[in-house]
Amino acid sequence: MNPAVGVTRRSDPKSRTSTALESAEAPPTREAVLALLLRQGEATAADLAGRLSVSVQVMRRHLRGLEEMGLVEASPTPEGPGRPSNRWRLTTGGRQRFPNGSEHFALGLLHSLAKAMPPDALRLLLNQQALEKAGDYRCRIGSGSLAERLERLVELRRQEGFVAECQPDPEQGGAWVISEFHCSVIRIAEQFPMVCDQELALISHTFPDCRIERVHWRLEEGHSCGFRLSPASAAP
Repeated sequence: MNPAVGVTRRSDPKSRTSTALESAEAPPTREAVLALLLRQGEATAADLAGRLSVSVQVMRRHLRGLEEMGLVEASPTPEGPGRPSNRWRLTTGGRQRFPNGSEHFALGLLHSLAKAMPPDALRLLLNQQALEKAGDYRCRIGSGSLAERLERLVELRRQEGFVAECQPDPEQGGAWVISEFHCSVIRIAEQFPMVCDQELALISHTFPDCRIERVHWRLEEGHSCGFRLSPASAAP
C-alpha cells in the first residue's frame, strides 16, 4: 500500500494539471454526453466514459453536473450481483437542448395562412386556439385561491419554455401581476404581433373571474411582458 501512496503523491502536480484540463473541456464533453444519450436512449457512466475516452470518475462528475442542470436523470438498474448501476437518460429539458424546426414551421404556416385568409379570419383562428388552450389550463390548475391558481399557471408556463413569475401588484391591492421575461414564441410574435393579443385572450379565458390588462409589452419597450389580474369583485 505504501508504494502506491507514494506514487499518488508524486503524481499530484500531474493530477492537478489533468483536473484543470478536464474542467476546461467540461462544456464540450457534456454536450457530447447529451448527444450520445439522445442517440442511445440511456447508458451507464461506464458506457459513456468508454465512448468518450475519459475515466468513469470524470464521467460521473459530468453526469452529476448535468443532473443538477435538469438535463439528465438516472434510475438504478440491476446488472448481476452487486450494487445496481445507474442508467442515465435525457429529461424533457435535455431533449429541448437540441434544435427543432417547430418555430420555422409555425412561422411558415402563419405566413401561408396570412396570404390565404383575411386578417380578421386569422385573428379569429388564433382566438379559437386561445379558448382551447385556456380550457386546458383551467383543468390543469384546478380550483383554489387566485394566488394558488396563478402559481400553478406560472409553473405550466415555465414547462412550456417561458421564464415567468407572479407577484402581488404593489399599486393595486388584491391584484397580481404575471411577468414573462422570456417568451417561447417571441420570434413568431415579432412577425405576427396579433399572437400577443392571443396571449392576452388566453389569460382572460383562463381566469374568467378576473379583469385582465397588459401592463408591459416587450415589443413596445422594456425587457418583459406583463399582465395584471384584478379579481372581479375588486375591479373598478
